[in-house]
Amino acid sequence: MKNTIILSSFLALFLAGCTSEDVNLDPHVAYNMSPEPLLTYAEKELSDYMTTPSVNENNFRLIMQYWQETTYVNESNYNFTARNVSNNIWGDNYVNVLNNLNKAKELVEQYQPGPSELNTWPAKKKNQLAVIDILSVYTFQTLADTFGDIPYSQALNHHQFPLPAYDDDRQIYESLISRLKTDLNNLEEGAGTFGSGDILYNGDIGKWKKFGNSLLLKLGIALSDINPTLAQSTVNTAITGGIITDESQNGLFRYLAETPNFSPLYENLVNSGRDDFFGGKPFIDFMNTTSDPRITKYFQDVDGEYIGQVIGLAGEFSAFSAPGIFAYTPITPGNLMTHTEVAFYLAEAAARFGIGGSPETLYKNAVRISFREWGFSDQDAQTYLTNNPYNASNWKKSIGEQAWVAMYNHPVVSWNFYRRLDYPALQAPPTAITNAEGKVPVRLQYPTLEATTNGSNYAKAATAIGGDRLTTKVFWDSH
Repeated sequence: MKNTIILSSFLALFLAGCTSEDVNLDPHVAYNMSPEPLLTYAEKELSDYMTTPSVNENNFRLIMQYWQETTYVNESNYNFTARNVSNNIWGDNYVNVLNNLNKAKELVEQYQPGPSELNTWPAKKKNQLAVIDILSVYTFQTLADTFGDIPYSQALNHHQFPLPAYDDDRQIYESLISRLKTDLNNLEEGAGTFGSGDILYNGDIGKWKKFGNSLLLKLGIALSDINPTLAQSTVNTAITGGIITDESQNGLFRYLAETPNFSPLYENLVNSGRDDFFGGKPFIDFMNTTSDPRITKYFQDVDGEYIGQVIGLAGEFSAFSAPGIFAYTPITPGNLMTHTEVAFYLAEAAARFGIGGSPETLYKNAVRISFREWGFSDQDAQTYLTNNPYNASNWKKSIGEQAWVAMYNHPVVSWNFYRRLDYPALQAPPTAITNAEGKVPVRLQYPTLEATTNGSNYAKAATAIGGDRLTTKVFWDSH
């Protein structure tokens, strides 16, 4: 595995298809290569983005008030333009992930099998293309959930569409669901795939099926308020197909202890020397109020032991709780899809649509799985559940608040739960920038690079979604 993770000097193979100049093309890179290293790199970049606490890229730990800043407080106050955060998110996902996946796809399609491979290649090819596309679906969903309308149908064809149009996010979702169903039908266990070039599952097609169906479940749940018919049929298809049911099936990117392949948490909290991230007061107050033992894993003080005093949103503190030991460990894996996340989708599907069983039972199960994820026993979970029971009359509050706690190390996904369920009831800090309009952001603004280089399509998209603002809701966030 050590030899398959690609150094940063190799990367950014193709332009994102979102600017008018070839600033991301490297004329010195040779593309007559195998697709495996491209898949490895795309998986790493996707995991890095979902995991990193870098204020230049991923500020969702701050938005969800898990953490706050004490020295540089712009991002805690939702000023994401000073560091061009949206530009970096755009580049992370379009250039580093999607374009490398697209190039891997081209290489698979162009490959000419030798005589000994003629019988086995068609099925292996289908598997490879399906895995590539499942990761592409995941990435496009993440972008659409973040920005709304985005370049999609023209995004990865820079030569034909140097200034790509933006697609409607609702139609993107419908396309992603269709693509994912096709991918799942094409997966065939025992037919081969990428092997060790696939860091997530080491070529295990059975686990890729679980991941793909869990992603289908995620897509379906997102549509619950806006298109319940499609939501229910998608959720049912996913559950029938077989979703993640234990931790051994988690979609994790496993980092190494050595630079440059250690966890981006370690990179930003240890290697960078930055030490001004501390527990957010609303989050730790909630965990203290509910007597949640997970707080001892989520946070620590400067001596390595948890204390329950935290900074406020304005940055005043007398004592503090730093992120837990997991964040200072170089090999802490990156989460793409976990059993915990899937369990909360099941609880929500039951509460919304009566799918899959008792909402209360599935709620309890999701909490238990989260406790296990962090090393606690079922008895610990049961004690917690006794004190924090399911409220059927306000299931959104029960599931929303518990998903908030459980998704502590999966903040991009936590933001989706928050926007969809409207819980927890977060409040913007009084020092938040004017553009936030006194609210917690429910969307990120488009990159300034798009406004300057793809201005006409940017303007159309901004109008179509109702304005390029932090308060403009994506299509599925209807309440």
